Amino acid sequence: MDQQKLRTLVFEKTGVRIDIDDPIFALVALNEAVLAEAVERHVELLDDATADLADQVQALQESGHLGRASGAPAERAPAALVAPAPAPAAANIPPLQEKRIIAIAGGAALLCAFVVLIGQAVLLRPAPAPVLVAKELTPEQSAALREADKLAGIVARLDAKTRAAIAAEMQKP
Repeated sequence: MDQQKLRTLVFEKTGVRIDIDDPIFALVALNEAVLAEAVERHVELLDDATADLADQVQALQESGHLGRASGAPAERAPAALVAPAPAPAAANIPPLQEKRIIAIAGGAALLCAFVVLIGQAVLLRPAPAPVLVAKELTPEQSAALREADKLAGIVARLDAKTRAAIAAEMQKP
């Protein structure tokens, strides 16, 4: 864990400065330890699954359900190199017909996707934003604005100390 790199990254993304002795780095270290343990468990599970798969492939080869390249006894093949055996029903379908079936299924999937997108576009249109029409000011509002303009001009001519006192009073609720 490069603390300088993490500090720079946090500052670039958020503008928050973090010291090297900040307690957040203890949390980062804890997170790293938990993540390492989880990865270790998953690697063990994957290793066990790979060994089980290799055993199943070997059993299929020995029973004759999975062909061998040569007449030599079956070796334990890595799971990544073993191709899945085709389903028995698929063995009777000619390659051209199989390609046609795949093309039809792909076309049907695309057609369904387009229908869903068109349905969403038609049915889920957002409501139009309300149009606000400005109304004319009432005579009282116009008079208040003229009065405010006069007061702004008068305040501008006052000395700085008085202007600051007026500004402070205006800030109060």
